[in-house]
Amino acid sequence: MQVARSVRELRTYRKAMDGATTIYQLTRDFPKEETYSLTSQICRSSQAVTALLAEAWARRRYRAAFINKLDEALGEAIETQVWLEHALNCNFITRITFTELDNLWAHVGGMLSAMINRADDFCKNAPDHNYMAEESQFYGDSTARILSADQL
Repeated sequence: MQVARSVRELRTYRKAMDGATTIYQLTRDFPKEETYSLTSQICRSSQAVTALLAEAWARRRYRAAFINKLDEALGEAIETQVWLEHALNCNFITRITFTELDNLWAHVGGMLSAMINRADDFCKNAPDHNYMAEESQFYGDSTARILSADQL
């Protein structure tokens, strides 16, 4: 199994990005009076998934923060499904388009859930950081010795 070096290498990210791009292109044909309501909401929620996934990736050093951001991304993916249903009910998209996109976002949600369940696999290879060494750079060795590593 290849280790991802960037959030962009994650299949979940790529699938969510494809879905968000499709929704953005699709909403260009929504009625102009929907610009600040349904169009805005569905674009925002679909785009938030990749942004939150990127935030989770950046915070994977801290398991709880990683899971929290993934959980928020999952919420946005499910919210996107709700907005798609509104678009269907308003006849802005066809049943076929709805089904395809709803399935895509359900799959993204499943992938995010799997990442949450396997958080340790993602967090264990996070870059380590020696905060004590950094402090001693700025404040001298005596300050760095005030707290031992196990007290932090």
